[in-house]
Amino acid sequence: MRWFATLFTVFGLSLALGHSVAADTIRLTISGYEIAAEVAHNQLSRSQGLMYRESLEENAGMLFVFPSSGYYSMWMKNTYIPLSVAFIDVRGVILNIAEMQPETLASHDAAGMAKYALEMNKGWFAARKITAGAQVTGLERAPAAD
Repeated sequence: MRWFATLFTVFGLSLALGHSVAADTIRLTISGYEIAAEVAHNQLSRSQGLMYRESLEENAGMLFVFPSSGYYSMWMKNTYIPLSVAFIDVRGVILNIAEMQPETLASHDAAGMAKYALEMNKGWFAARKITAGAQVTGLERAPAAD
Protein backbone atom coordinates (compact mmCIF):
# COMPACT_ATOMS: atom_id res chain seq x y z
CA MET A 1 0.00 0.00 0.00
CA ARG A 2 2.91 2.35 0.76
CA TRP A 3 4.28 2.00 -2.80
CA PHE A 4 0.83 2.92 -4.18
CA ALA A 5 0.73 6.11 -2.09
CA THR A 6 4.25 7.00 -3.24
CA LEU A 7 3.36 6.33 -6.88
CA PHE A 8 0.18 8.41 -6.56
CA THR A 9 2.12 11.30 -4.99
CA VAL A 10 4.81 11.26 -7.71
CA PHE A 11 2.15 11.03 -10.43
CA GLY A 12 0.16 13.91 -8.94
CA LEU A 13 3.26 16.06 -8.50
CA SER A 14 4.35 15.36 -12.07
CA LEU A 15 0.97 16.41 -13.42
CA ALA A 16 1.00 19.55 -11.31
CA LEU A 17 4.40 20.49 -12.70
CA GLY A 18 3.27 19.82 -16.26
CA HIS A 19 5.62 16.87 -16.80
CA SER A 20 4.76 13.48 -18.18
CA VAL A 21 5.52 10.59 -15.83
CA ALA A 22 6.19 7.98 -18.47
CA ALA A 23 7.55 10.07 -21.31
CA ASP A 24 9.33 8.01 -23.94
CA THR A 25 12.93 9.08 -24.44
CA ILE A 26 14.99 7.98 -27.43
CA ARG A 27 18.56 8.57 -28.54
CA LEU A 28 19.09 10.56 -31.71
CA THR A 29 22.35 11.44 -33.44
CA ILE A 30 23.09 14.46 -35.63
CA SER A 31 26.58 15.07 -37.07
CA GLY A 32 28.10 12.85 -34.38
CA TYR A 33 26.26 14.56 -31.47
CA GLU A 34 24.02 12.34 -29.35
CA ILE A 35 20.73 13.69 -28.03
CA ALA A 36 18.33 12.31 -25.42
CA ALA A 37 14.98 13.25 -26.96
CA GLU A 38 11.76 13.11 -25.02
CA VAL A 39 9.05 12.07 -27.49
CA ALA A 40 5.76 13.91 -27.97
CA HIS A 41 3.77 11.57 -30.22
CA ASN A 42 0.14 12.15 -29.30
CA GLN A 43 -2.06 15.25 -29.41
CA LEU A 44 -1.81 15.91 -25.67
CA SER A 45 1.99 15.62 -25.49
CA ARG A 46 2.47 17.64 -28.69
CA SER A 47 0.25 20.46 -27.43
CA GLN A 48 2.03 20.47 -24.01
CA GLY A 49 5.53 20.29 -25.47
CA LEU A 50 8.09 21.92 -23.20
CA MET A 51 5.60 24.34 -21.61
CA TYR A 52 6.23 25.36 -18.01
CA ARG A 53 9.73 23.86 -17.89
CA GLU A 54 12.41 25.91 -16.18
CA SER A 55 15.41 24.28 -17.87
CA LEU A 56 16.56 21.68 -20.36
CA GLU A 57 19.77 19.63 -20.13
CA GLU A 58 22.45 20.56 -22.67
CA ASN A 59 22.07 17.52 -24.94
CA ALA A 60 18.39 16.90 -24.27
CA GLY A 61 15.42 17.97 -26.30
CA MET A 62 11.91 17.11 -27.36
CA LEU A 63 11.02 15.30 -30.56
CA PHE A 64 7.53 16.00 -31.90
CA VAL A 65 6.22 13.16 -34.08
CA PHE A 66 3.39 14.19 -36.39
CA PRO A 67 0.76 11.78 -37.79
CA SER A 68 1.75 12.58 -41.39
CA SER A 69 4.15 14.84 -43.26
CA GLY A 70 2.93 18.42 -43.54
CA TYR A 71 3.74 22.11 -43.20
CA TYR A 72 3.78 22.38 -39.40
CA SER A 73 4.38 25.40 -37.19
CA MET A 74 5.64 25.75 -33.63
CA TRP A 75 5.16 28.53 -31.08
CA MET A 76 6.30 29.29 -27.55
CA LYS A 77 3.13 29.96 -25.55
CA ASN A 78 3.84 29.26 -21.84
CA THR A 79 7.34 28.07 -22.70
CA TYR A 80 10.00 29.65 -20.47
CA ILE A 81 13.15 28.28 -22.12
CA PRO A 82 14.56 29.88 -25.29
CA LEU A 83 14.61 27.12 -27.90
CA SER A 84 15.75 26.25 -31.40
CA VAL A 85 13.54 24.00 -33.50
CA ALA A 86 14.66 21.82 -36.39
CA PHE A 87 11.95 20.67 -38.77
CA ILE A 88 12.81 17.23 -40.14
CA ASP A 89 11.37 15.33 -43.11
CA VAL A 90 10.33 11.67 -43.23
CA ARG A 91 13.86 10.66 -44.38
CA GLY A 92 15.45 12.32 -41.32
CA VAL A 93 16.83 15.34 -43.19
CA ILE A 94 16.67 18.72 -41.43
CA LEU A 95 14.59 21.08 -43.59
CA ASN A 96 15.23 24.26 -41.60
CA ILE A 97 16.06 25.49 -38.11
CA ALA A 98 14.33 28.40 -36.37
CA GLU A 99 15.31 30.29 -33.22
CA MET A 100 12.38 30.87 -30.84
CA GLN A 101 11.92 33.36 -28.01
CA PRO A 102 10.19 32.32 -24.77
CA GLU A 103 6.55 33.13 -24.10
CA THR A 104 5.70 34.41 -27.57
CA LEU A 105 3.01 33.49 -30.05
CA ALA A 106 5.20 34.01 -33.11
CA SER A 107 4.79 31.16 -35.58
CA HIS A 108 7.91 29.27 -36.71
CA ASP A 109 7.19 27.28 -39.85
CA ALA A 110 8.63 24.22 -41.55
CA ALA A 111 10.26 25.05 -44.89
CA GLY A 112 8.86 21.84 -46.39
CA MET A 113 6.86 18.73 -45.60
CA ALA A 114 7.99 17.82 -42.07
CA LYS A 115 7.29 14.59 -40.21
CA TYR A 116 9.18 15.67 -37.05
CA ALA A 117 10.25 18.75 -35.14
CA LEU A 118 13.15 18.65 -32.66
CA GLU A 119 13.36 21.35 -29.99
CA MET A 120 16.70 21.97 -28.29
CA ASN A 121 18.13 24.79 -26.18
CA LYS A 122 18.45 27.96 -28.24
CA GLY A 123 21.69 27.97 -30.21
CA TRP A 124 22.35 24.24 -29.78
CA PHE A 125 22.36 23.56 -33.53
CA ALA A 126 24.36 26.70 -34.42
CA ALA A 127 27.02 25.97 -31.78
CA ARG A 128 27.62 22.59 -33.46
CA LYS A 129 27.42 23.97 -37.01
CA ILE A 130 24.35 21.82 -37.73
CA THR A 131 22.30 23.30 -40.57
CA ALA A 132 19.56 22.36 -43.02
CA GLY A 133 20.50 19.21 -44.91
CA ALA A 134 22.03 17.43 -41.89
CA GLN A 135 20.85 13.86 -41.30
CA VAL A 136 19.15 12.83 -38.03
CA THR A 137 19.53 9.15 -37.17
CA GLY A 138 17.54 7.16 -34.63
CA LEU A 139 14.09 8.42 -35.67
CA GLU A 140 12.97 4.84 -36.33
CA ARG A 141 12.99 4.36 -32.53
CA ALA A 142 10.25 6.95 -32.08
CA PRO A 143 6.76 5.63 -31.44
CA ALA A 144 4.22 6.22 -34.19
CA ALA A 145 2.10 9.33 -33.83
CA ASP A 146 -1.37 8.93 -32.35
